[in-house]
Amino acid sequence: MKRYWKITLWFLGLIILLLLIKFPIYKGELMWRTVPLPLAGKIIVIDPGHGGPDGGAVGKDNTNEKEIALNVAKQTRDYLQQAGALVYLTREEDKDLAGEDFKGRRKSEDIRNRLKFIHEQEPDFFITIHLNSLPSGRWSGAQTFYYPSFPENKHLATMIQEEIIRNLENTNRLPLSINHVYLLKHAEVPGALVEIGFLSNDEELELLKDKKYQDQMSASIYKGIIRYVTEEIEENELKDE
Repeated sequence: MKRYWKITLWFLGLIILLLLIKFPIYKGELMWRTVPLPLAGKIIVIDPGHGGPDGGAVGKDNTNEKEIALNVAKQTRDYLQQAGALVYLTREEDKDLAGEDFKGRRKSEDIRNRLKFIHEQEPDFFITIHLNSLPSGRWSGAQTFYYPSFPENKHLATMIQEEIIRNLENTNRLPLSINHVYLLKHAEVPGALVEIGFLSNDEELELLKDKKYQDQMSASIYKGIIRYVTEEIEENELKDE
């Protein structure tokens, strides 16, 4: 009797397997459908600014730019990967790219190696994430920057900035063309600089240290990138200041 049931169950399993194989091919109404991921096939590099001995901007409570930039970069990477992108970070820990034994101008070597890393990955585009600081504490708000070498640069910066404005509702800054940022100027692929806020502003400093706010910033950057990939460049984005 046990053998009979085993044989019966085996045949039932075989029948079910054949149906699963057959119907997705021949029955349109039962065919398995996959939802295309919006960033499938895209390669993106995220550059968290500074690292290691270079802490970047510093808040009055000694909060370092390098730590927050890395947190936001990692969370943005996670969002982008979920949408199908292949994402590389120039650094994934607290270090720069100059090399432990480098004895020359460390900052120059670091930035050259970041550019080299970007080109080695052959990405569709990249973003570099930083934080601002000024002697005056009156300034606040995230802002994106681009170098006018590719029309895609302004488009990328604009889409990210619009999403930051829409989601965070604490800035009305517009994307700005800039000429002296090494990575943007020398990159052979489209890119944008995202300055996510001012450590020199007391209120914004507290926001930037907050994990929830960091996640909201990452989500805004992610949504801006989705728009960059899926929306056409508008005519006014082709004009540079």
